[in-house]
Amino acid sequence: MQGVPPADVIRLMPNVWTEPFWRATAEHRMVVPRCTACGTFRLPPTPFCPSCASQDLEWVEHDGRGTIYSFTVIRHAVIPDVLDALPLIAAVVELPGTGGCRLVGNVVGVAPEEVRISQEVTVDWYDVREGETVPVFRLA
Repeated sequence: MQGVPPADVIRLMPNVWTEPFWRATAEHRMVVPRCTACGTFRLPPTPFCPSCASQDLEWVEHDGRGTIYSFTVIRHAVIPDVLDALPLIAAVVELPGTGGCRLVGNVVGVAPEEVRISQEVTVDWYDVREGETVPVFRLA
């Protein structure tokens, strides 16, 4: 997939709080954790709710649509193994219906000059290796 780093430089490190997110991405599903005590969404997943400090949560399905909140274009390979993937468009995508949760991911399939803040995007999936998938975004 063009516009993403090569699989060799991607290392997922799930923990007890993030593992359900990564398990869902491996199934090409977007999920967002929501506190069952107060209803606050929290992404990235954290041990405690930032609103009420509860640790109880549920994983809510999300359709993966969002808007670009911010982005940057990476044109210089700080890591030599990334050189052939440049330019990379790293974006912060706000997920509607989640109280302002944002997710960082690459925007793929588009030239950097075509990307704008507030553009609508939809999630796609980069299968890094067997059982490991990261979300990426395409312009809607």
